[in-house]
Amino acid sequence: MEGRLFTFFGAIGGHGQEWIILSHYILVIAVIFLVARAATRKMQLVPTGSQNVMEAYIGGVVAMGTDTMGEENARRYMPLIASLGLVIFVSNMLGIVPGFESPTANINFTLSLALIVFVYYNYLGIKKNGIGSYFKHFMGPMPILAPLMFPIEIISHLSRIISLSFRLFGSIKGDDMFTMVLLMLVPWIVPISGFFMLTAFGFLQAFIFMILTYVYIAGSIMMEHEDH
Repeated sequence: MEGRLFTFFGAIGGHGQEWIILSHYILVIAVIFLVARAATRKMQLVPTGSQNVMEAYIGGVVAMGTDTMGEENARRYMPLIASLGLVIFVSNMLGIVPGFESPTANINFTLSLALIVFVYYNYLGIKKNGIGSYFKHFMGPMPILAPLMFPIEIISHLSRIISLSFRLFGSIKGDDMFTMVLLMLVPWIVPISGFFMLTAFGFLQAFIFMILTYVYIAGSIMMEHEDH
């Protein structure tokens, strides 16, 4: 497609938006699968190599959620948070490699991730508190405030979809454009310094998405603590 950055998958199947997202997402899943396979192929009591890296990552994800919802809940919801973190981080890093594009640089992809989080934490809140109690919490501390508080709470929750998706999309899309400009202006040694900055931004965006997911889940399942 004219005006679009060259990608290896685009050269194979064309630079249509659907193909680019799907092909790079499949590559992301393949990379995660290979890393997970390497980490679990020969489990050791004293971890080394990829097993050590993955155990440190999982421990970090649990520690991240412990301050928000306690260790028990952090471990319970760790599989979702850790999976989202891996997908987002690998997707972000993929765009730094010339010839590839980040799936997270597409708003449709980040919107899908945000919708997963939105539906899941509301489901957990309704399941744990009951649909009546869950939505009653949206009406504020006093019944007289309900006509004002309920619309505000609904808008606040819906805005989380926009916040999660556009923050991630905007950051990574901007990083991809920055990479393209660097490669066009100085295609050899100088862009390396910029790549380190892009790596840090990619890690930061994955961290923000994970911690916000923990916060949203904690808010939906721990309403009695919030009220207290």
